[in-house]
Amino acid sequence: MADELQPPVTVAITGASGAQYGLRLIEVLVAAEHEVWVMISKAAHMVIATETESDLPARPERLMEALTERYGARPGQIRCFGREDWMAPVASGSGASSAMVICPCSTGTLSAVACGASNNLIERAADVALKERRTLVLVPRETPLSAIHLEHMLALTRQGAVVMPAAPGFYHHPRGVEDMIDFIVARILNQLGISHRLMPRWGESS
Repeated sequence: MADELQPPVTVAITGASGAQYGLRLIEVLVAAEHEVWVMISKAAHMVIATETESDLPARPERLMEALTERYGARPGQIRCFGREDWMAPVASGSGASSAMVICPCSTGTLSAVACGASNNLIERAADVALKERRTLVLVPRETPLSAIHLEHMLALTRQGAVVMPAAPGFYHHPRGVEDMIDFIVARILNQLGISHRLMPRWGESS
């Protein structure tokens, strides 16, 4: 009998630059034997096609098949949900508990979550995470930041979310783009309490 999967983590990819962060996060979570619930916005599909070699299908069923094959996931380990899949477990506080990461998080999504808009499943899932006091990590990738952006970040932080701008450090001497991506993914995993070997913690030998 196969070992049971680790608790689910919801990963939402929205239409900001930095789709590589979200895709790498999914890959690492799969390798760590976590169930992964995935939502990719329409704008994010465009970004993925622009920034990467991938052209992921939009339909949830086909997306699930593509990601399962791409990352060697177990059957059922990855679940994908559409924009208005209101029966998804992430749409209700009575659904299964799951930490959530929006990576990257567009400033439009940031605004909607800060205001409780819940116009689509990504926004609703984030609203559920906040009201249920679950872990919610948002990874915005925008510069410069306006006062509106900063006010939304402050509001979300006060509500219990973790706002983690995609700002890679350089003290680990990255050798390429992959190392810079892993820096951010490692910090996300730290917030989720998931062990990893992407990079040493401060003070540890590499």
